[in-house]
Amino acid sequence: MKIILNNRPETIDVSQLTLQELIEKKTFTFKLLVTKINGKLIKKEMRDKTPIHEGDDVAIIHMITGG
Repeated sequence: MKIILNNRPETIDVSQLTLQELIEKKTFTFKLLVTKINGKLIKKEMRDKTPIHEGDDVAIIHMITGG
C-alpha cells in the first residue's frame, strides 16, 4: 500500500491497515498525538476503527509540551 505519511511517500507491506496499526508499525510512542487522514481529524478512540486506504494522506503529529 502506498500512502503519504507526514508529507513523505511511504510504502507499507500490507493490504489492510488501521490508523492504530500504522502508529504501532512506525513506533510512534509519544502520548499526545494528533492524527489526520486526508485533512480530517481522527480522534484517539477511533484510531483502531479507522482504515487507511491506498493513496491516503496521513498526518501523525506529536504534541510537545514544556516551559
